[in-house]
Amino acid sequence: MQTPAQPSSTDEHEIRLGIGMGPLKFGASQDEVRSLMGEPEEIEESEDDDEFEHQAWNYLDEGYSLYFDREDDYRLSCIETDHPGIRLYGEAIHGRTPEQIQELMQRHGHEHSEIEKMDTGEMRISYEKEMIDMYFEDEEMQFVNFGVFIDEDLEVQWPS
Repeated sequence: MQTPAQPSSTDEHEIRLGIGMGPLKFGASQDEVRSLMGEPEEIEESEDDDEFEHQAWNYLDEGYSLYFDREDDYRLSCIETDHPGIRLYGEAIHGRTPEQIQELMQRHGHEHSEIEKMDTGEMRISYEKEMIDMYFEDEEMQFVNFGVFIDEDLEVQWPS
């Protein structure tokens, strides 16, 4: 007798580049996200001077912010998380050094990164093609922001 597979915490916090994280898939409607995640603890509207009008749904206890752009009919387009269990390519990445993260990305064919040191002392490593930014403080990865892929013509590539 087979029992239905319960998603393990490994699956739940696994970043899938261009696709989403765990059961959250880029392109999901707000209703679909609400049925998976429940009500957000807070909803932030973008400022008037923001380049893109969006809503950010913050799940503070879980350590997630989910972004919905108006231009994309408020479909899920970006996730930001500082959850300690986040994984990429099956490996835990929270607390890793910049070198360890770059090595992981290189092993999976992602060579081109940009590194920016912030005035506040933090560091960001960005992989533009992969639509992922990783933020470090004191040589440890603190949080990650990743989104749906966009092609050279700036067209959103929703996962199928």
